[in-house]
Amino acid sequence: MERMKRGVKKSLTLMTTLLLLAACGGNAGKSATDDSGKGNGTEQKSTRVLNLMEASEIGSMDTIFTQDEPSVNAQSNVFEGLYQLDEKDKIIPAVAKELPEISEDGKTYTIKLRDDAKWSNGDKVTAKDFVFAWKKMADPKNQANYFFLMDGTILNGTEIVNEEKSADELGVKALDDYTLEIQMEKPVPYFTSLLAFSPFFPQNEKFVTEKGKAYGTSSENIVSNGPFLMENWDQSSMSWDLVQNPEYYDADKVKSEKIHFEVLKETNTVFNLYESGELDVAVLTGDFAKQNKDNPDYEAIQRSKVYSLRMNQKRNDKPSIFANENVRKAISYALDKESLVDNILADGSTAIYGYIPKDFVSNPETGEDFRKEAGELVKTDEKLANEYLDKAKKELNGDVTIELLSKDGDGDKKVAEFIQGQLEDALPGLKVNVKTVPLNNSIELMKKGDYELSVSMWGPDYQDPMTFLESSVSSKNKTSYRSEKYDQLIDDASNKYANDPEKRWETLIAAEKVLVEEDAALVPLYQQARGQLVRPGVEGIQYHNFGATCTYKYAYISE
Repeated sequence: MERMKRGVKKSLTLMTTLLLLAACGGNAGKSATDDSGKGNGTEQKSTRVLNLMEASEIGSMDTIFTQDEPSVNAQSNVFEGLYQLDEKDKIIPAVAKELPEISEDGKTYTIKLRDDAKWSNGDKVTAKDFVFAWKKMADPKNQANYFFLMDGTILNGTEIVNEEKSADELGVKALDDYTLEIQMEKPVPYFTSLLAFSPFFPQNEKFVTEKGKAYGTSSENIVSNGPFLMENWDQSSMSWDLVQNPEYYDADKVKSEKIHFEVLKETNTVFNLYESGELDVAVLTGDFAKQNKDNPDYEAIQRSKVYSLRMNQKRNDKPSIFANENVRKAISYALDKESLVDNILADGSTAIYGYIPKDFVSNPETGEDFRKEAGELVKTDEKLANEYLDKAKKELNGDVTIELLSKDGDGDKKVAEFIQGQLEDALPGLKVNVKTVPLNNSIELMKKGDYELSVSMWGPDYQDPMTFLESSVSSKNKTSYRSEKYDQLIDDASNKYANDPEKRWETLIAAEKVLVEEDAALVPLYQQARGQLVRPGVEGIQYHNFGATCTYKYAYISE
């Protein structure tokens, strides 16, 4: 599928969803790995190209500068960190030889690295590569998207991100080429799982320095240490290839010689290409998902990713319409999420009335699911929504106009149009203008704070409620939300109750209530499911509920 044909036509009604999700394809129940995640030992390669899709372009291949799902997926298959997830989301060694040795107080991690890991240019992967990458991520001047993960974890991370100390003082050092020592600010029970996440991957200092700002912008400006090399890609590419990396230490376990990706933004095109045999996994939404529920190739996979409306309270350093609490609460109560998931998404996604997804994490004492124990927050209530809007109109001396930022994918636009129509119908006197831009433009506008309202997705980086909640504290969020109460609850959960699991759990439930209900800082919309057609013969794609969405190391399609 070097060049896809686009001429096949089907007369199906198109109602699609936000396709920011990565269509990484495959059947989760057809893994080509054993319980160890190390593969079944078979060295036979599949020469048949596996043809997959993404719903949007890759923003960057620099692991510290991205949050979009296609980028993280690609990075997690082109690079490799200390640890990785197996098919059951268990942490297993990757560049590390074994799980870390952790001191009794939980504040010192000693990690031994394997000595046969190489970069694709032949350089050895050493502990210094991790030190370089992590200090680069922590340094505020680099504006790394995930620099907040250093706050409250690695020693001096908090002071560094707050510009009180130099990044060189980060508590990580190479004891020798293959021994990494990490000093922590405090015990962090989920830290090992965080080390499997792409921002904590290594970077080759010499190569990155030589490339400068060009690093990670094209396949020629990447040096890999993972199972695949990337070919035929730059930041404007609508297709690219992953090919086996001959320098990878575990290359004999990589099943596919080549995996081809196409960016496909229209669901009718996705379906037609699957039907014509040119696409092996096709993500379907709306009417296409409904009409294929009985297709034997169809499967729906529940995810832990949550889509929400982000309401930016300050735009270009000036208060926005969402600085008004009554506007935020009017939006929160007006949206009919059930209609969104039933009529627009129709792919198994479920409406959500909280920010922590269901079936993601359980009470450490009772085993009760977080979502069930925390309950439903901000149920749809048009009457109450209009009461808040009336208060807002009085405070703002007139009707309310909002700009909704949307990406240019077909599904993105359908969801934006639904939200626009729903809000205007439910809230007389409210006007919603949709602004549609390509993915990279959307990312840039959100980073700059140059937007008012946007549909955003957050996928968990590690398996703990904090992965959703921590990024909304005053010092870390990108919506200018400020709450002393919320900040204190998160601080208590991180520090005061760090060694009291039940009290920490209660505190996190209280924090979510403040964020979603009391302050209406964001509006949870739905918990994502992926409905997709999977061609018979597709095997070995691993799906994950935190970190990267997919691992392709063992993926292939039979001849």
